[in-house]
Amino acid sequence: MKQQNQKLTHVKHEFDPIFDENSEILILGTLPSVKSREQNFYYGHPQNRFWKVIAALFCEPVPERIPEKKDLLLKHHIALWDVIAECDIAGSSDSSIKNVVPAELSVILDHAPIRTIYANGAKAYDLYQKYTYPVTGRDIRKLPSTSPANAVFQMERLLGAWQEILEKHDTDSVSEK
Repeated sequence: MKQQNQKLTHVKHEFDPIFDENSEILILGTLPSVKSREQNFYYGHPQNRFWKVIAALFCEPVPERIPEKKDLLLKHHIALWDVIAECDIAGSSDSSIKNVVPAELSVILDHAPIRTIYANGAKAYDLYQKYTYPVTGRDIRKLPSTSPANAVFQMERLLGAWQEILEKHDTDSVSEK
C-alpha cells in the first residue's frame, strides 16, 4: 500500500466545532482529511458521503456551500466536530494516526444539551473510547464511516445505518412533548 510509504505529518485541527445552544446530537469524526483541510471545512472530499447522508436523513437538498452545511446541521440540532485536536498522520489515512492529542469536547458538552454522541466510523469511535470517554464518561454510538474508503457500505446501506440518528432525534422530540 502506498499509504505505508507516506511520511507522517503533524496536523493541528484548524476549524471550529459546529454547534449552538440547541444542539442535541454530536457527530464526531477523527480529523479533517487533506481535502477538507484545503477547503477549511468538514467532509470536503467530493466522494465523502457525509453531506449526502445528512441531507437524505432529513429530506433536504444536499448543501453545496459552507453556510448551507452549517445551516443544515443547526436546523436539525446537530453538532459536528472531531475527536482529534492534533496528531501525526500520513495524508488522510486514519490507520496511520499516531501521537494523538484529543479535542477538548467540553467546548460543546458544557454549552449544548447533547443527548447522544455518534462516531463517524470505527477509528473515531476507538479514539473517543481511548482518550475522551475516560474524561467525559459519556457513551458514544458507532456508525459506519461515510468515507469513500468504506466501500463495503454502499449508499443505501449507509443510509440505513445512519437512520439511527433520525430515529433517536424523533424519539427525543416526542418525549419532550
